[in-house]
Amino acid sequence: MGHLTGKTAIITGAGRAVLKDGSCGSIGYGIATAYAKEGANLVITGRNVKKLEGAKEELERLYGIKVLAVQADISDGSDNEAVVKNVIDKTIETFGRIDVLINNAQASASGVPLAEHTTEQFNLAMFSGLYAAFYYMKACYPYLKETKGSVINFASGAGLFGNFGQCSYAAAKEGIRGLTRVAATEWGKDGINVNIVCPLAWTAQLEQFQEAYPDAFKANVHMPPMGHYGNSELEIGRVCVQLASPDFKYMTGETLTLEGGMGLRP
Repeated sequence: MGHLTGKTAIITGAGRAVLKDGSCGSIGYGIATAYAKEGANLVITGRNVKKLEGAKEELERLYGIKVLAVQADISDGSDNEAVVKNVIDKTIETFGRIDVLINNAQASASGVPLAEHTTEQFNLAMFSGLYAAFYYMKACYPYLKETKGSVINFASGAGLFGNFGQCSYAAAKEGIRGLTRVAATEWGKDGINVNIVCPLAWTAQLEQFQEAYPDAFKANVHMPPMGHYGNSELEIGRVCVQLASPDFKYMTGETLTLEGGMGLRP
């Protein structure tokens, strides 16, 4: 019996991605793996159907849990509330409950300076990140209230420190951070635990960022003092397990910063 056996978690942006060395290459999939090892049934969403199917096959085969994979893209010009409603409806139809919502999905045009950013690039970050968190939180609220569940959102040092070339990404992440604090204030009375994690993990996306924008990468991404970047499953995923565990008592609304080898800092 794992800490999350019998629980249902929705994880956005959880398609399977791998690094060049073949190891786990995304935070969402790292979290999904950590949750699967603790017995949780999963609902994973993302834009790429192939990555979702790959995640579903591997997680079910290795850990004996059930995974519902739903293609979902929150974007400018779409009926986003209907997209999210479809995910929630399928979750309830399949599992009958929602215990954890993890808003991890985020796309952006990182590396493009503010003066060169287009409206389309700005909207990409806002809709995939901030609006997605907003819509999912609203839709999941009544179910999380029933289960006294947890919301775990993701922000970034890009917003905290004003990283070069990441204006839309930073704006979206700071919006998510503010949204999280408001939810913590409003939903605490309902027994819903709301937290945010600001991670630094080595991912396939970061590998691509380094290759595409080497100058922006050098300006923004610095090796943590302990000499390694965060591990998506063993560090970030395990933090998310802890935040959703029934025996975890934490002051809701705190900002957690997880840096490679640095541990958890409230």
